[in-house]
Amino acid sequence: MTSAQYHNTLYRTVSLETDRLLLLPPTLDDFEALHSMWSDSRVVAQVIDSPLTEEEVWSRLHRIVGHWALFGYGHWIVRDKRSGKFVGELGFFRFKRALTADFDTAHEIGWMFAKDSQGLGYATEAATAALKWLEADSQCKETVCLIAPDNLASLALAKKLAYEIKDEVIYRGKSMLVLRRQATSNQTSQDLTPSPGDLETGPAIPRREI
Repeated sequence: MTSAQYHNTLYRTVSLETDRLLLLPPTLDDFEALHSMWSDSRVVAQVIDSPLTEEEVWSRLHRIVGHWALFGYGHWIVRDKRSGKFVGELGFFRFKRALTADFDTAHEIGWMFAKDSQGLGYATEAATAALKWLEADSQCKETVCLIAPDNLASLALAKKLAYEIKDEVIYRGKSMLVLRRQATSNQTSQDLTPSPGDLETGPAIPRREI
């Protein structure tokens, strides 16, 4: 039994497919790729103070798996559909950041893509599919994200996904922007068709994840 088969016996998982990508529930087999991405200083520079250690990425993988088990949603591993190559991770979390009651109970979107997979429109494509799936649930009225003001790549992507800046808060001693997206039947975003050159270097997870 592979690790993927083992995990699928423990909790219900959801896989999504786009024209170019597969969004898959995480397994132990994804650890090396995740560690390579989160330990790359070029990738995480705008998001966390320093690259994550092997131990921190190991704990992060456990948390992603646990989030799916507890809530029925979480972060997906994003892979190229043709080659199977790992390109990044994206999904929704409840972080308990203690910002506001409505923020802490909302679905918070976040993303991170490997250096060689940036600028290809993957983040837009994956996020569009993820939001469509989540917002099909009538109980999801709003999604949120938290982005540093100088993380221009993530702000550009969030704007493309129809997130709007609603507030500025201090989180862990740093100024952060709170963005929100309303889930409505006529939500179309701002042209969600991905195109090469989309900015997607930074995730909306501006914290050391351990």
